[in-house]
Amino acid sequence: MKTIEKFWDTTGTEDWTDDDGEVRELNGAEIASMTPVAELPEELKASLLQWKDATVCPDPVKRSVEIPLSTDVLRKFKAMGADWEIKIDDALREWLEKHKAS
Repeated sequence: MKTIEKFWDTTGTEDWTDDDGEVRELNGAEIASMTPVAELPEELKASLLQWKDATVCPDPVKRSVEIPLSTDVLRKFKAMGADWEIKIDDALREWLEKHKAS
């Protein structure tokens, strides 16, 4: 398997992620140090093209938790099908969006 390390040194990029493994906001100097796609080796550009139609799923890291839910609420979510836990996550996310602190 070919890795990006074959094309350039990635030393020092470890701190581009936060404690949860999410990419943090990069500063101007870090962005300026990046290589433009046009300047990448042809072999790497060809390798990257295989991903051009990929779908990016902005799925944050999820953690299992145990929370008490009302029996009727739980029953209604479970009645929605196999991915009822995802629906609870979506409902909570929607509520948080509507109730953002200003």
